[in-house]
Amino acid sequence: MSTTQVVRPAGAGHETLYVLLLCLIILAVAGTVVALQGETQEVAAVPSHQLDARRDLSAAEQGIYADLRVTLDEIHVLQQEQSALPTPEQLAAEGFAPFAHDASSVSRGDHRWQLLANSAYLGLSQAPTTSGSLLMRVQGDEPDIWLNRSKDLATPADLTDQALIAAGWQQVIAQFDAGVTRQHRH
Repeated sequence: MSTTQVVRPAGAGHETLYVLLLCLIILAVAGTVVALQGETQEVAAVPSHQLDARRDLSAAEQGIYADLRVTLDEIHVLQQEQSALPTPEQLAAEGFAPFAHDASSVSRGDHRWQLLANSAYLGLSQAPTTSGSLLMRVQGDEPDIWLNRSKDLATPADLTDQALIAAGWQQVIAQFDAGVTRQHRH
């Protein structure tokens, strides 16, 4: 006589339910921790005559701005050697961006650089829709860079802050806040 014993498979329904419940608990705890540890980012407003280098400039303008800040060190070295600021032609011959005429400079607005009053460099943009014209006053270790997106821009005669603002120039500033650097609290 043979007996047949039927063995039913173990139900996976309960195990699946437990795994899903555990996942939901983990997500809820993680979401709560993130919500409690989150910091609000306060973005400081800049005056109307200033632009934030990270938020208010186009990619081409940011590239030229960065190049000008980097090239300033070389300008200071050449200035000490010559007892005068180097001309844009000298800087271009040395291959310093943004003064050098190459594919990058053309794609960023094809600026025409000139030295003003032996104290500032003016780059007039040939493509104002890509990048505005830039003015870098050389004063000390930090450059003072201004931007004007107007077409058919005239060379400024007066390089004081008030005259530049009146002529539609905006000073480019670099703000360093929590959006730029991570702050670790110990």
